[in-house]
Amino acid sequence: MRSDNVKCGPQQAPHRSLFNALGFTEEERKRPMIGIVSSYNEIVPGHMNLDKIVEAVKLGVAMAGGTPVVFPAIAVCDGIAMGHIGMKYSLVTRDLICDSTECMAIAHQFDGLVMVPNCDKNVPGLLMAAARVNIPTVFVSGGPMLAGHVKGQKRSLSSMFEAVGAYAADKITLEELTNFEENVCPTCGSCSGMYTANSMNCLTEAIGMGLKGNGTIPAVYSERIRLAKHAGMKIMELVEKDIRPRDIMTEKAFMNALTVDMALGCSTNSMLHLPAIAHEAGVKLDLTIANELSSKTPNLCHLAPAGPTYMEDLNEAGGVYAVMNELTKLNLLNLDVMTVTGQTMGENIKNSINKDPEVIRPVENPYLKTGGIAVLKGNLAPDGCVVKQSAVVPEMMVHSGPARVFDCEEDAIKAIKGGKIVSGDVVVIRYEGPKGGPGMREMLNPTSAIAGMGLGSSVALITDGRFSGASRGASIGHVSPEAAVGGPIAFVKEGDTINIDIPNHSINFVVSDEELEERKKNWVPKETDIKSGYLLRYRELVTSASTGAVLKVPGKEL
Repeated sequence: MRSDNVKCGPQQAPHRSLFNALGFTEEERKRPMIGIVSSYNEIVPGHMNLDKIVEAVKLGVAMAGGTPVVFPAIAVCDGIAMGHIGMKYSLVTRDLICDSTECMAIAHQFDGLVMVPNCDKNVPGLLMAAARVNIPTVFVSGGPMLAGHVKGQKRSLSSMFEAVGAYAADKITLEELTNFEENVCPTCGSCSGMYTANSMNCLTEAIGMGLKGNGTIPAVYSERIRLAKHAGMKIMELVEKDIRPRDIMTEKAFMNALTVDMALGCSTNSMLHLPAIAHEAGVKLDLTIANELSSKTPNLCHLAPAGPTYMEDLNEAGGVYAVMNELTKLNLLNLDVMTVTGQTMGENIKNSINKDPEVIRPVENPYLKTGGIAVLKGNLAPDGCVVKQSAVVPEMMVHSGPARVFDCEEDAIKAIKGGKIVSGDVVVIRYEGPKGGPGMREMLNPTSAIAGMGLGSSVALITDGRFSGASRGASIGHVSPEAAVGGPIAFVKEGDTINIDIPNHSINFVVSDEELEERKKNWVPKETDIKSGYLLRYRELVTSASTGAVLKVPGKEL
């Protein structure tokens, strides 16, 4: 056992004395030592129940003959961090979570790990850590929130943000806004639509690192406690068989994850996180393949914000495995890949049934014939940008309009809520990329304001920042190269015509080569107001969104 390095032999007597100080018995020391990474805290609604999940995992580990040892991971609530400087500190935690987990796992020589994340950056951060450390690992999340109810309709956090825009446009009263506020988030759990947290938790199943139901069983269901106990038991089997993350997270597994991403209509943030996880696993994941996969993968689900169904509905319909089983009808998945169940993906999903053909459309009757996400390229984004095309209304799939240019999110919000953005406009928000932010803030406030004010079917938004999975409409993010490094988005001027063609994967602004060269010559980069602390170090090390915004490592190729 790996943990023998800190437990066995005369040389390890000092180590054993410290285990004695922890209250470990000799019997506990002789068992495999399983690290349980707990993302529990009291500020993130998706994490407030993780103490119960962790206790269930501990029991499962002990039942199967292991010794569970809990250590923490940090977590930021994207919703609470939204719309102010706090959002600069969201994406950057992904690397802190990965690095700190690596430190703890290797310093203490755990034999296996159970990861207990839930929200946006914890799932990818811990998947990155699992791939990097590469000891047997299984994931069990805290689960999604149940949908809220307002005036008899199911609602979620995206509805709340859009209600703020509707109130600003005098479309609803303050009393109605308060009604949303009090009812859209009724339970603990990750917010109830197919936002980033739920997208990534679903993809743990698709990539083979989570057990059945990990992405969809609601946080408040006792079924999730049972799932956590099974995860604790399963890690002991993985340790015994020495099945490791890199045995599971292969190139074929990432193709499965991308394919399921397209079918589910996941958050565009998955296009940041999957390449970053693949990078840690030693797999080259070029996102140009996304359009190829999308062209043959039907979009089978329209969960909020794309449609009126929620995570609880997907769970009742059969969950991720039922979606994957639908995709086997078109031979779109690699079924021979290993998973944390100890069986292949094909064995896992073969008996999964689609119980609701409206929540999970059959492949013969998809919501869209192509996948949920598209990568666009052109003179505005030579290295690409992404859009959740499944959440774009038909009339905005092709759009031309004048650029309305803002150098930060706050200025754009002021203009939108001040009535200065009109039908046909293309809002450009720049200097919000990985370096420019720094931290690549999510633009949920601007997109929600646009939708809430009734402009969602006539206004596009483009940014080198990113979007919450709760954003909908023609919201095009991750523009690369970003403005801060002299990407073309830095040279767009107020009134320039921008042409967006999502079906043909193109995005361009109308400017002659000569004029563009002249703008480059006269360009003065926006000066950052970040002068110290972690964000400054992050700014120096972070790479492009097109490579997953991973951090540069000396001597290691991206």
